[in-house]
Amino acid sequence: MAEGGVGGSFPRRWWAGSLDVEGLALQSVGAAAEALNRYTGDAGRFSTSAALTAAAFDSFGHLRIEGRQPQGFAPLSGFRRTADGWIRLHANYPHHEQRLLQALGASSADDADQALRAMPSLQAEAAIQGNGGIAAAVRTRTEWLATDMGRAAGQGPWAAVEFADGATAGLGLGDVAATTPGRRHTVGRPLGGVRVLDLTRVIAGPVATRLLAALGADVLRIDPPAFPEIADQFVDTAFGKRSAEADLGLPANHHSLRQLLAGADVVVTGYRHAALDRFGLNPRELLAAHPGLVVVTLNSWGTTGPWSGLRGFDSIVQAACGIARAYGRNDDDGWRPGALPVQALDHATGYGVAAAVIHLLDSRRQAGAGAAAHLSLARTAEELFALPDTEAVRGELAAPEYRTMDSPYGVLRYVGPPLLSGGLPLDYPSPPPAYGSATLTWA
Repeated sequence: MAEGGVGGSFPRRWWAGSLDVEGLALQSVGAAAEALNRYTGDAGRFSTSAALTAAAFDSFGHLRIEGRQPQGFAPLSGFRRTADGWIRLHANYPHHEQRLLQALGASSADDADQALRAMPSLQAEAAIQGNGGIAAAVRTRTEWLATDMGRAAGQGPWAAVEFADGATAGLGLGDVAATTPGRRHTVGRPLGGVRVLDLTRVIAGPVATRLLAALGADVLRIDPPAFPEIADQFVDTAFGKRSAEADLGLPANHHSLRQLLAGADVVVTGYRHAALDRFGLNPRELLAAHPGLVVVTLNSWGTTGPWSGLRGFDSIVQAACGIARAYGRNDDDGWRPGALPVQALDHATGYGVAAAVIHLLDSRRQAGAGAAAHLSLARTAEELFALPDTEAVRGELAAPEYRTMDSPYGVLRYVGPPLLSGGLPLDYPSPPPAYGSATLTWA
């Protein structure tokens, strides 16, 4: 497909590395732009650019909160040597750090390092995952594809769609918006009046709903009070939303959830596969109860395969599927694994989720019925590997155009959404709200 209306002269490759991360970024944002053009019936109105896309994929890196750079990975997160290679850990959340240390019989990062150096990578991976921690051995691409999980990750389309009547379809990276053009012309923010229940965390899901909020949707995000979101991460991805905290297991909150669902147009979930089923949030149950609902789910590993029920993050998927090996390098201590220049699996999946939401809203308007779609970080990694190598010109993009906005967290410096509307860049309608400040009601 065309790269989301990208035009003009610019370097086609601007990040270092062997994979076409730029192509993944441009095509995922372009899918959202083309879905919007069809939804509004205004061909060419929405587009993107290389500069906007590159900046948005590194929005956390560009963010400043009262002049302060936000905190990235926690000390225990990252690559660690093992007895026979490398493993990548994720311990940004305190409860994940605790589970990881318990699995290794450690009380500190130094203790964890010593324990890992005495263990083979796969043994350490199994021990940490078995205790609810998050880690993946650094595999070659061949090793990953030889596993049951690697084979499962490559199956099916980028976005798997199931309609309320049980019919299924698939949407690929290049054809997410392939449907009959919409017949409604809109002005201002085209998703005005659309209600989105946001049950996502970290990056991919919140990036999707951040874009929906920029397009005018009323986005209500709900987080569990026992596991609050990392503050700086929330600030980066909560522009334009409302935020509530609620234990959905409590009867009163579950009653409020049912009322929210009755008034919702869209539900987006971003927890591990089946984790929210106990609250009645399984996509099939939701469609059975609310046939007009649009439900889009995402997780790390997909819905099939031995890891489908595990937690995961962009960095962990990169380690498992061969990206960390492909981006490895030699330094003074020998070879070590590497990572993509930005967390592209998260961001690309997020814009894919937004594209799927808009596509299914358009389909609902035409057919009168809702549908569900599912994406995963592991499946997006397969899309990245499938992109052909390109000899396109490498170069540097101009510095992004920063914006400022007052917020409950102080003055924010940030980059806007990666979309142009009629040739003009979009902005977010409001700053990130105070965390947990909203009630469980629609605006």
